[in-house]
Amino acid sequence: MGGLACYAAEHYGVEVVGITISKEQQKLARARCEGLPVSIELMDYRDLTEQYDKIVSVGMFEHVGPKNYAVYFDTAHRALKDDGLFLLHTIGNSVTSPKTDAWIDKYIFPNGKLPSAKEIASTLEGRFLIEDWHNFGQDYDHTLMAWWENFDIAWPFLEAKYGKRFYRMWKYYLMSCAGFFRSRQGQLWQLVLSKPERGGVYRSVR
Repeated sequence: MGGLACYAAEHYGVEVVGITISKEQQKLARARCEGLPVSIELMDYRDLTEQYDKIVSVGMFEHVGPKNYAVYFDTAHRALKDDGLFLLHTIGNSVTSPKTDAWIDKYIFPNGKLPSAKEIASTLEGRFLIEDWHNFGQDYDHTLMAWWENFDIAWPFLEAKYGKRFYRMWKYYLMSCAGFFRSRQGQLWQLVLSKPERGGVYRSVR
């Protein structure tokens, strides 16, 4: 979160407000953004009361859960100005499934749930218009394999701290996720959303 906030503030000269429920993430983000017009607040997204020109959500929606989708989008709708844009970046599933992989759920992302396109679109109806829906899931296969290569190279320096069990688990996690995206069941989506009240034309950038 800190890196994205810093980039926006430094390169576009805008004031940025970031939110998190993690004290450790808040501390790291504040350190990374020191000296920039960036505020990192420790708060639940549902407690937002201000309105913003732009909203960006990265790597969060996977942890919201279907029962909270309506509240999530209602909160974003309330926090976004009528002429604003909302970028939603999320991993997705090519099929609608009520279940999460049991191993991932137990060891990596407890209570996580990947949305399907159907689940997202049905909840957006009546709330936001879809200006753009970009899928670059196949690129994430290469990203995961690069993570694995870097992790494996660095392992001699990490082994004493983490141990062989962690090595096996992390290898399985990265490899299985790479396979998930390589099979194209795993998707990586970036949606640009707007309110119906927004004027003008949005031109997608590729």
